[in-house]
Amino acid sequence: MTVDEMKASIGKETVSDWIEVSQDMINKFADATGDHQFIHVDPERAKLTPFGTTIAHGFLTLSLLPQMAAKNPDTPRLDGVKMAVNYGGNKVRFLAPVPSGSRVRGRSKVTEFEEKRPSQYQYTTETTVEIEGAEKPAMIAEWITQVFV
Repeated sequence: MTVDEMKASIGKETVSDWIEVSQDMINKFADATGDHQFIHVDPERAKLTPFGTTIAHGFLTLSLLPQMAAKNPDTPRLDGVKMAVNYGGNKVRFLAPVPSGSRVRGRSKVTEFEEKRPSQYQYTTETTVEIEGAEKPAMIAEWITQVFV
């Protein structure tokens, strides 16, 4: 979409497909990050916690944001992007654990879009990550991306 269309997309909500957060995904994330806390990787010990099962790392949930956007055909995308980079986050809150085997999806909207310099734009996306069948969301994040055209 054009710059004007990106600006016009501010505030419009899109919803991603569901993503299963399997124990295998959690284990691979633990291996990649070195975070092998038992609540993530030991189903027998995790049964004895208030969670009753293993749960995804909060940062695993956060790391699913690009996948949620990529698999959502309604995600606003600027035409001609040569490169996109994570710039950081304004706010991330982990509100509920994501149990192993559950499915999550993102409800997202662009909240800001601006030109930083010629051929470089920055936008902020607010995403609420829902857990299928749960009342409380897993996470709410304001994430900043820079794109170069």
